[in-house]
Amino acid sequence: MTRGLQLGDHTRATPAAFSGILHIAAEHGAHNVRVFGAAARRDAGEGSDIDLLVEFEPGRTLLDHAALVADLEELLGCKVDVVTESDLYWLLRRRIPIEARAL
Repeated sequence: MTRGLQLGDHTRATPAAFSGILHIAAEHGAHNVRVFGAAARRDAGEGSDIDLLVEFEPGRTLLDHAALVADLEELLGCKVDVVTESDLYWLLRRRIPIEARAL
């Protein structure tokens, strides 16, 4: 459940924010969008970024990834990191997908 999830410095999650994230992700070929890190733990503070774990459609490129990040940062007004499971440091590859919360 995402209710009350904090998304950055002064932004509270709203259905519109989550809808916007999912819409932008779909435009760039990303799906299975999950939040992890401080935002998922509800301890995001001033200056916290938002960490998203996604899956990309086959054939999507680094340009899609970069455009997704830029569009999400514009929507949310804070830094956003977008990673895939294969991007994760090997020691975190088991833990993060388990802790990640679906939007």
